[in-house]
Amino acid sequence: MTKNKWLEIDEKARNVLLKNDRGGYTVPTPNLYPYQWNWDSAFAGWGFSTFDIERAWQELDTLFAGQWYNGMVPHILFRRNDPDYFPGPEVWGAKGHGPISSSGISQPAVAATFVREIWEKDKSTGNVRLRKIFPKLLEWHRWFMKWRLSEKNTVFISHPWEAGRDNSPDWDDAMEAINPFDVGVYTRRDTSHVDSSMRPTKEDYDRYLWLVKRGRELEWDEQLMSKNRPFEVADPTMTFILLRACRDLLFMAEALNFDSAEISEWCTKLSDGIETLRNPNGGFFNAINCLTGAHSGNITSASFLNWYAGMHDEKTLEILAKTLEEINYPIPSLSIDSEKFDGMRYWRGPTWAILNSLVGLGLAEMGYLAEAEILRNSTQSLIAEHGFAEYFHPINGTPGGGDSFTWTAAVWLAWASPSNGEH
Repeated sequence: MTKNKWLEIDEKARNVLLKNDRGGYTVPTPNLYPYQWNWDSAFAGWGFSTFDIERAWQELDTLFAGQWYNGMVPHILFRRNDPDYFPGPEVWGAKGHGPISSSGISQPAVAATFVREIWEKDKSTGNVRLRKIFPKLLEWHRWFMKWRLSEKNTVFISHPWEAGRDNSPDWDDAMEAINPFDVGVYTRRDTSHVDSSMRPTKEDYDRYLWLVKRGRELEWDEQLMSKNRPFEVADPTMTFILLRACRDLLFMAEALNFDSAEISEWCTKLSDGIETLRNPNGGFFNAINCLTGAHSGNITSASFLNWYAGMHDEKTLEILAKTLEEINYPIPSLSIDSEKFDGMRYWRGPTWAILNSLVGLGLAEMGYLAEAEILRNSTQSLIAEHGFAEYFHPINGTPGGGDSFTWTAAVWLAWASPSNGEH
């Protein structure tokens, strides 16, 4: 493509972010996701930082404005009433925990990493903004280390939505053990916006809602919910991303001359826990059911986040090399060799620009420049040819999920676009 074509796509990407702006925060995409989502907003901030630093800071500020009093940052902030979304605030029943109506769970802690990215673009004003948001990041990470750290120093999720990889096969075994009794009759809204073949099944949704019902009945009290927890899965997404976030938080703490001993301890603990995520048979990193000790056995896009977390691994590099060779648009959210692979159903096969960007950043930072460039170029072609969809089929590039998606546009601007001079 010509330079003018790339610039045209850049402009379209900026317009996606601007059109999804709801006054200081963005929605992931209209209709399907009409509220403010946690890690979506962090990616949005990264995207805004390529053309509007102040707006980037504002995105992160509005996200942390909804932080709970116990430090948790919810995965959804219900800033406006939208009856077309389910499950809404009345289903979550999480009132009184924070200043803004929200869900009762969190999401992957990418925020600190993107705060560092934004801060480093302009420290003249960024130092003031960083000093303001730093204590909030610290409290959120402290919440993770208190309530989501397993005995083996990995980060576990208490609900599939907490990982951001909602219906990944990584949760299948743990979810099957849940009997979603007394969920009641409900009407899903997601399948009115997106074909049901692309979305989680009703059986999945029944269990999702049963876990929400349990949290609501326990008033989202972490101490109460930790007793006889029915779903607890150590997750490579959460573990690798939190480790990276803690390292970035440590860097910023030292730059600001803040006490960093606690953060350094977190980094050590999480680093020590990583090896337990390795599948004993295949050698790759996968999820583990904390209640049974069983490995999921799945190679997912999260399996390749080790470089993003600052950790070399030759076995994973071998698997990545094979993955980059065998399909047009890596990385699939589930290996195409899996019997559960479905190239268009949410996190059971499609490729996501956000995970590609995190893996690509990690590869480049750790010196695997050839692999990083292959991944960036394939993601670049994918978006240029098929638009700013939520996700894409990894073999033929067919767009899936919502369109005009905030984080796909943000990834284009901050990482994939050839006009981005930071590569």
